Amino acid sequence: MKLSAMFLTITCMAFLANNSAAQAPAGFVKGTVTLSNGTVATGYIKESIKKNASISFADAEGSKREYSGSQINAATVDTVNYMCIKGDFFKTICTGKICFLQKASNAAGKASYNGTEAVFTSGTEGKIGDYFVYSNNQLTHLTKKTVNKFIAEQLVSNNAAVEKAKAVNGDMALLADAVNIYNNN
Repeated sequence: MKLSAMFLTITCMAFLANNSAAQAPAGFVKGTVTLSNGTVATGYIKESIKKNASISFADAEGSKREYSGSQINAATVDTVNYMCIKGDFFKTICTGKICFLQKASNAAGKASYNGTEAVFTSGTEGKIGDYFVYSNNQLTHLTKKTVNKFIAEQLVSNNAAVEKAKAVNGDMALLADAVNIYNNN
């Protein structure tokens, strides 16, 4: 009887130790990082995207590393996906032939280091919260002045997407529906 009680105690302690090792560090949530070489690392992320265009990443062993938007291709923070372009983070609203994005950081003037040499990022145009489309390795800032060109050049092959895009009446967030229609046909 004593042996089975001891076994149960040891089993419970091992289970608790294993569970505590799998918990996120304070302030971190589950996430992934896609490095510039295409490798995907799974662990925990503490984001500073809006503040300084970076994230802190902790792997399963607990070692931590900070990544700027210029060092990675993408990140998933909890359930939110981000794409990194020219040092900036963009929240991914929809993906496909055309990606519909919302700018989440401003990396303009941010220093990154190549050894000891500082390299300053120019970032992307627009401000945090602005909408963009990304296709054929081209990032297009959507504004009232550029939306008609986007519709005429990129959505033109899909009548339903064009109709939806014209019906948004300048509400850039609603263009995601038109991009989804385009991507799904």
